[in-house]
Amino acid sequence: MGRKTIGLLLLIAVAVAIFFWLFPSDQSRIKKLFREGSAAIEKEDIDAVMSKVSYNYRDEYGLTYLYIRETLKSVFQRLKDIKVEYENLKIVVHDKTAEADMDVRIIATIGNETGYIFGDMPNPVHLRFTLEQERIKWLVTKTEGLPFYQ
Repeated sequence: MGRKTIGLLLLIAVAVAIFFWLFPSDQSRIKKLFREGSAAIEKEDIDAVMSKVSYNYRDEYGLTYLYIRETLKSVFQRLKDIKVEYENLKIVVHDKTAEADMDVRIIATIGNETGYIFGDMPNPVHLRFTLEQERIKWLVTKTEGLPFYQ
């Protein structure tokens, strides 16, 4: 191959890489939402967690955006050293909505005791999230599978 051909192929590869970096897929954006949301829970950063939740959040348990925010304040006061583990993330994107299924475990310290507070090693909690695209961001609008509301 000549220099021009190699240069052209390199230029095309760089252009494609830049395009995907600047314009990630919806699935990539949703994966990032859960990665950042988990990190925000571990840091006990209420504002960062709630930036992933729609103001229009409503679910079958009667939870709303404001109720979740107040609950997180209470939880973060009682728990320390929170670690969120999730696996088997499956995302299905429709036009302006999406569903994300995952298995979740949460480990935290209460007082002097550390252990699983949500799921455990052999039995993670299976959650399903419904998301909507609001402007250019994906936000959670509903959660299913919360064991303490069933």
